[in-house]
Amino acid sequence: MTDASLPARFERPSALAFLGYAAAIVIILWSFTGAGFSIDKVVSSPPRFADFLDRAFPPNLEPQVLARLGWKMLETLQIALAGAVIGITLSVPVALLAARGLIAPTWINQIVRTALGFIRAVPDIAWALVFVVAVGLGPFAGMLAIAIDTIGFCGRFFADDMEAADKGSSESLTATGARKLDVVACATIPAAMPAFISTSLFATEKAVRSSTILGLVGAGGIGIELKVGFDLFDYPTAMTVILMIAVVVISIEYLSGWARTKIIGVVR
Repeated sequence: MTDASLPARFERPSALAFLGYAAAIVIILWSFTGAGFSIDKVVSSPPRFADFLDRAFPPNLEPQVLARLGWKMLETLQIALAGAVIGITLSVPVALLAARGLIAPTWINQIVRTALGFIRAVPDIAWALVFVVAVGLGPFAGMLAIAIDTIGFCGRFFADDMEAADKGSSESLTATGARKLDVVACATIPAAMPAFISTSLFATEKAVRSSTILGLVGAGGIGIELKVGFDLFDYPTAMTVILMIAVVVISIEYLSGWARTKIIGVVR
């Protein structure tokens, strides 16, 4: 084909492919219908949203309100950090059992991976509800929910990181007759450490975002203040909570990105 010639046309799809495309379009349209998508509601929503903003601004910046919300935000960060630390720590032995070709047979790998998939499939707010029933209302339930959610997240990624780690050092140790645990401790984990750190920092970011809404179900943190604000139509206070959450989460993301760059640079 010369530069002046027209580009090649798309290949004509086969009958089976055409049916597949048609089925995909039907499923997408069916999803929009089930989700209640409405052009009328989209068109009529800006005035109502503008009314909410008019009633929510300026945010409530009274000293006593900021003090109360500040303590709740601090509690939220405590829930997130404690849960993330527990979850990341427990994820390492779980990942060793989930990683293929390391220390556990294939059937154990599959069982652990299925369990991790189940943990990830259940939303963190559902775990919070479970632990509220188990241990009662308060931040402890939220911390346990964050810990379990972090295990599901980090356990799978840690396992994949160890499977993808450079095999040179581990093969050399294996050739000298080293035990599997020694190979993992001295070669596999050090090779995967940069990925471990990156995943752990992402998990901490995720924990902070998740912990901000666990209060909606009584698991501690600032989420309960957001719910109360909307329930009482106290939109200025609700807007203060939203802005506070946004500032904290964005700050944690920037801090995590900076730490990721510095720490991984040192480890490598």
